[in-house]
Amino acid sequence: MPSSAGLKRLLTFATLVTTASAVGFPDCTTAPLKGNDVCDTSKDPITRASALTKLFTVPEMINNTVNGSPGIPRLGLPAYQWWQEALHGVASSPGVTFAPSGQFSYATSFPQPIIMGAAFDDDLIKQVATVVSTEARAYNNAGRAGLDFWTPNINPFKDPRWGRGQETPGEDPFHSSQYVYQLITGLQGGLDPKPYFKIVADCKHFSAYDLEDWEGNVRYGFNAIVSQQDLSEFYNPAFQSCVRDAKVGSVMCSYNAVNGVPSCASTFLLQDVLRDHWGFDDTRWVTSDCDAVGNVWTDHHYVATAAEASAVTLKAGTDLDCGTTFSSSLGDAFNQSMINEDDLRRSLTRQYASLVRLGYFDPASSQPYRSLGWSDVNTKSAQQLAYTAAVEGLVLLKNDGTLPLAKSTKKIALVGPWANATSLLQGNYFGVAPYLISPLQAAQSAGFEVDYVFGTDVTSNTTDGFAAAIAAAQSADVVIYAGGLDETVERESLDRTTIVWPGNQVDLITQLAAVGKPTIVLQFGGGQVDDTVLKADKNVNSILWAGYPGQSGGTAIFDILTGKASPAGRLPITQYPADYVNQVPMTDMSLRPSATNPGRTYRWYSGTPIFEYGFGLHYTTFSTKFSGAAEKTYSIASLISAGKDQAHLDLTPFHTFNVEVKNTGKMTSDYVALLFASGSFGPTPRPNKALVAYDRVKNIGPGQTGDASLAVTLGALARADETGDFYLYPGTYTLTLDTPGLISQTFTLTGNAALVQTWPKNTTSTNTTSSSS
Repeated sequence: MPSSAGLKRLLTFATLVTTASAVGFPDCTTAPLKGNDVCDTSKDPITRASALTKLFTVPEMINNTVNGSPGIPRLGLPAYQWWQEALHGVASSPGVTFAPSGQFSYATSFPQPIIMGAAFDDDLIKQVATVVSTEARAYNNAGRAGLDFWTPNINPFKDPRWGRGQETPGEDPFHSSQYVYQLITGLQGGLDPKPYFKIVADCKHFSAYDLEDWEGNVRYGFNAIVSQQDLSEFYNPAFQSCVRDAKVGSVMCSYNAVNGVPSCASTFLLQDVLRDHWGFDDTRWVTSDCDAVGNVWTDHHYVATAAEASAVTLKAGTDLDCGTTFSSSLGDAFNQSMINEDDLRRSLTRQYASLVRLGYFDPASSQPYRSLGWSDVNTKSAQQLAYTAAVEGLVLLKNDGTLPLAKSTKKIALVGPWANATSLLQGNYFGVAPYLISPLQAAQSAGFEVDYVFGTDVTSNTTDGFAAAIAAAQSADVVIYAGGLDETVERESLDRTTIVWPGNQVDLITQLAAVGKPTIVLQFGGGQVDDTVLKADKNVNSILWAGYPGQSGGTAIFDILTGKASPAGRLPITQYPADYVNQVPMTDMSLRPSATNPGRTYRWYSGTPIFEYGFGLHYTTFSTKFSGAAEKTYSIASLISAGKDQAHLDLTPFHTFNVEVKNTGKMTSDYVALLFASGSFGPTPRPNKALVAYDRVKNIGPGQTGDASLAVTLGALARADETGDFYLYPGTYTLTLDTPGLISQTFTLTGNAALVQTWPKNTTSTNTTSSSS
């Protein structure tokens, strides 16, 4: 999405030219639409949309290829804004209008996806998405939003410096694939639902996008050099899950180029992979990221003019321009015979076929979603769910027994730039929340006497506030420091250059801890910071990572601190040592370790992390054991044969590993079971391990046993070769539970390697040299 300046420019265009706030429905009961097949509910969406778009003149088609579509008054087609946001709740965006007060003045604000990813709870994600889409429809029915919401961001969080990692569920492609499936089916109202989508979601940013602005390398013109192996195995599994499996209604092409071709101009990505390989049909559409069509010539210099940029992106498969390049230059492209009417009509038909599937042309009386209203927004159950999502995602990184806080704790010194945070709790892409409970408010509501001192800012180097903070610590029973990262150091258009705690926060924490009172650090932010000093400091008793926890963030944090709730979240990203940023540039898209790269993510990192992927402590203890054992040997040929009737061989079940999880401690707690595969199979180098299944077992009481069900598929065990094709390889496989390797099972696959899934062969790359590095 655009920078703030770009957003302002697009909003101005929408206001002046397209009446972007218009969200009225067409009237099929009167002329001129009455009698047109677009109003015939017995016909299929493409037939209906084609009946409408064949009436469009060329100028009318061109005018309606942008996100703020002006509609066609002579045909009774109202203006329509395609751009709404809902990353973790209905969000402020060109198509969403919050009232200044009263009804429709707010919507439920859930934690950022990085925290929801840390929950490793598929059911939770489905529930959150269902609430978001319900509230989105309610806003649409009130004339305050469209029906298309450009969410989620499912690019893997590969580099800890990336400013937008907070928007994603984490670094692992398998986890993100499961996450996005639940999210899309929740947002859209089911799996490719008929007769109506609830809303249309949008998976972004396709593809290999994870750089904003790093040392002069800017996303608008960055050329990501990516091997086909890495594209298939790492950068795109979540998009496959989103498109092929969850049947998302739209996809956003990214700013960057991939192997010399801008993503929005790539026939390989938008036709060969998206439509031909994954089955993205003509009731679904592709939008550019905002201004990305113009970037094809202004930043990538892929073509020489705006008209050429519009033509090459339209013909490649970009149907909608978030911006104005299409509307201002497709006329020139048409006049120069770069495009024809069929090119325009194809894209418009896809867009309006999608609106047909949303019930846009149909009577409200036949659509249950059209009855949703203000009473369905921020319900008691939605509020509880926002709280639950925060509690489940909080990750306890360090604890010497100080937490949960002793009952005798009365007075707290609450210090730091996040201590009284409100809007910061939402991260980015947020709307107006019904309430925002800061740590300070939550501490007071929990009955503590609180001495609140700001202390220092996130990026400050002044010690002016240190004395007051130390004084507060000296008179308190417990010291709690709330800090870390915020939107001033990590956000869209801003990457970090270091992964240390910014400013002088560590200096203040160290001095607070030296007072000798129990000291707890609340670490906020989407990216990780190097906690080496705090981890080693015996005076720092506990560290709780809180990310961006949403509207009930403060309450969730203090319920964890006091033991009212138990921590069970797991890091969905690796915490690297500070020197990692000196070992590999952000522009290096490769994953495997080399002389110039220590390896990316937990799968390939060759060093020692500060806290590894999947790490998370509890207040209790657990014992685990497999209930039933897998076979010792499996024939690859038999496994492949068993999946011959599956629509997709990679989704064929291999085995479900059941694990008994016994709470051997004294506090009720959830337990996240993570199952990793490793071994001597497939091409070298081989990954350290790879997540192949997970399950969250809830509310296991002291002495009680819960059951984790870990279903492993053939695709989860398969690995990609250098061409991107996935094979099931012979060799020895070890499946290990949890990050410390609590228990494991080993088996052997015998026979010849067998193809599980193909990857299209790319013949359109133009170069392998980064244009920005």
